Amino acid sequence: METRTFFEGLETHVDPARLDGVEQSYRFEIEGEGTWHVAIGDGRVTVVEDGEGPADATVRTSGEVFDRIVSGEQNPTMAYMTGKVKVDGDLGAVMKLQKIF
Repeated sequence: METRTFFEGLETHVDPARLDGVEQSYRFEIEGEGTWHVAIGDGRVTVVEDGEGPADATVRTSGEVFDRIVSGEQNPTMAYMTGKVKVDGDLGAVMKLQKIF
């Protein structure tokens, strides 16, 4: 799946039941693809391309690794442990992404 397609469809593809109690914001910097700000709150997901603003965590990776993670071919925890994904900020917030997406 193309990174842009993933983020463009994210607001409508996340099960609202999985968002219950989650109030987090993320900045995804995908090398060669772009930057997206994702905010989760009030049972909704909001995505803004090139969005600025505070984020609880920033996730950086290549487009290739990101595509493998969202397709289920790459375990996100292993990608982080092997340095393929870099995280600045609240690692606990990033761990919540696994149950949401």
